[in-house]
Amino acid sequence: SLYFGSGEKNNGFDVLYHNMKHGQISSKELTEFIRERATIEEVYARSMTKLAKSAGNFSQLGTFAPVWDVIKTSTEKLASCHLELVRKLQELIKDVQKYVDDQAKAHKKTKEEVASTLESVQTIQTTGVALQKSKENYNAKTVEQERLRKEGATQRDVDKAGVKAKKATETYKGFVEKYATAKSEFEQKMAETAQKFQDIEESHIVHMKDIIQSYTQSVDETHVQIGEVRIEFERNMENTSVEGLIQKLSDSKGTGKERPGKIPHTHRHTCHDGQITSTDQCFTHASNSFYSSSDSEDDDEPRKFRVEIKPVAPNNRTQQSRATIDQLKASIGNISLSPPTSVLQLRMTSFDRNLLLQNSVRLPEIPNTHWRYTHSILFGLTLSSSQPVPLPLYLPLSLPHSISPPPLHSLPLSGTSRGPSPVTLASQDALPIAVAFTESVNAYFKGADPAKCIVKITGDMTLSFPMGIIKVFTSNPTPAMLTFKLKNTSKLEQILPNQTLLFSDPSQSDAHTKDFWFNMQALTSYLRKASEQNPAASYYNVDILKYQVSSKGFSSTPLNLAVYWKCDPATTDLRLDYHYNPESMLCPGPLSNVQVLVHVDGGVTNMQSLPNAIWNSELNKSLWKLNDISEKSDNEGSGSLRAKFELSDGPSTPTTLAVQFMSEGSTLSGVDIELLGTGYRLSLNKKRFATGTYRT
Repeated sequence: SLYFGSGEKNNGFDVLYHNMKHGQISSKELTEFIRERATIEEVYARSMTKLAKSAGNFSQLGTFAPVWDVIKTSTEKLASCHLELVRKLQELIKDVQKYVDDQAKAHKKTKEEVASTLESVQTIQTTGVALQKSKENYNAKTVEQERLRKEGATQRDVDKAGVKAKKATETYKGFVEKYATAKSEFEQKMAETAQKFQDIEESHIVHMKDIIQSYTQSVDETHVQIGEVRIEFERNMENTSVEGLIQKLSDSKGTGKERPGKIPHTHRHTCHDGQITSTDQCFTHASNSFYSSSDSEDDDEPRKFRVEIKPVAPNNRTQQSRATIDQLKASIGNISLSPPTSVLQLRMTSFDRNLLLQNSVRLPEIPNTHWRYTHSILFGLTLSSSQPVPLPLYLPLSLPHSISPPPLHSLPLSGTSRGPSPVTLASQDALPIAVAFTESVNAYFKGADPAKCIVKITGDMTLSFPMGIIKVFTSNPTPAMLTFKLKNTSKLEQILPNQTLLFSDPSQSDAHTKDFWFNMQALTSYLRKASEQNPAASYYNVDILKYQVSSKGFSSTPLNLAVYWKCDPATTDLRLDYHYNPESMLCPGPLSNVQVLVHVDGGVTNMQSLPNAIWNSELNKSLWKLNDISEKSDNEGSGSLRAKFELSDGPSTPTTLAVQFMSEGSTLSGVDIELLGTGYRLSLNKKRFATGTYRT
């Protein structure tokens, strides 16, 4: 077997067992790696989808307009490629998670199966130590007997030494035989166990390589799809010629090939019903011809004309409406506008202008045109005596007083959300929310006795809503119900939901999960009030629930502590033993920002410490700052802090020793969230725990 061997001091079994446990850590880390890659791909895909939608909203006027359709389609296909990769990676994560669960069960079973080997290891270790001591005793007694004989000691002393030597010989012989038996049993069981460990490791490596192969294949397939989209886009652009684009514009916007005829010069034009009258001759720009060369290149220049509106008898309305287009053109062509009693003034939004352009209504640039959103869009027609606004040649004689606003979902929201993409009313995607689980571990270690350790662990769950989601809620009287499942709740002793915002069914019997749903009206009101108080915020946090985690005392603490004081009149010796406890965490992670603070009285004049600590003479406190502690640290996260204090006014009094640390990416309870239903997605799931009151 590759692993067969006792190792130094017969510690091979311990090395192999911990190596098996490290395999489970690698599996969990690979799961997190793939999950993070899936998140990155999802963010990118949603950003590409947003970009495609923006391309579809660009100007549809001009010869370049059809190209935007090609770009939009290609960008949408790229987003689909990345979303497909997200789906594949999520399926792969499920497979890896199943393997992690199966691996944990297999390791537990193996631990039970190799328990007898562990006993053999302990037996040969203790027997080996006893054998060595008996050998040393045998050598000493034999040498003592020989020395007495050579030095001519009395026969009685020689015989007495001989009895001791004989007894030592028998004891030594007995341990030799016992060690031989223990060695034979150890070698047999160690060989079987080592083979078992090797089989587990070989299977683990093969499985991990298969996962990596699936991951690589999914990424490669996506790259192939992206390449195909790129080739298709290049081909479409090659087929989009300059001539073709111009021809499309001509086909869609052309008004015919027939040239307009000349308009006769008149001083006055009157419709048959006598309603519209022009008073000036038809000429502009110092030319008596409407089609003079001097103004042929300035068709967009505004023209002024006067409109007289005369009352019409009721019985003439039918005849009035029959005025021919030619008559209207002839009359308008010679009308000029002077400042009369009332002038038609236009005030338009961008939407109004685009709507008129799409209906072939030509409008000049109007000085007071302005951009402004949204509650209703009005095409305002107001009468005033201010400076006249020139009207174009083919402005209709009658305009609607109001235009219905566009659908609400097509208008952009101001502001953006925190997360991968801004929340806009035009978005059909699920709305992003983030969650944070923050836990606090409080522990009191009484001396070095684990049984006296008191532990309390509490947690908070907070949801974060992007600013843009508030307008989604307020503009929709019935927003989608936000529901979620709290998972892995079997470790929780008590759950206290925010009763103002949350509902739950107290009769739920599953100890591992609990369902909650929001009072959407209350949530909307809460977020609206939060936005009014802090309108500049990009997101708003809402405390959802608090909970208390069941504790098993000493074994529930992520960092086990034991403190020893030795207080003499002249000196004080302090030692703190610590041990990283991965069993207290569902997904063990490193403890960071580790600090230890202790107050020492008695007039400290000098301090010697290992590792080095900082002494504050004003506060009479010593501070250690340690590197991250984890299973990968020296001695798998176990160590000691030692200090010797020289005193001028001793002895010292043992005091409280305070410890602080934190850990990102995991919790002690293992509690998690799953969104239910549709309409929302989880953009971020942040977990951490830190010390509250953690002392000895």
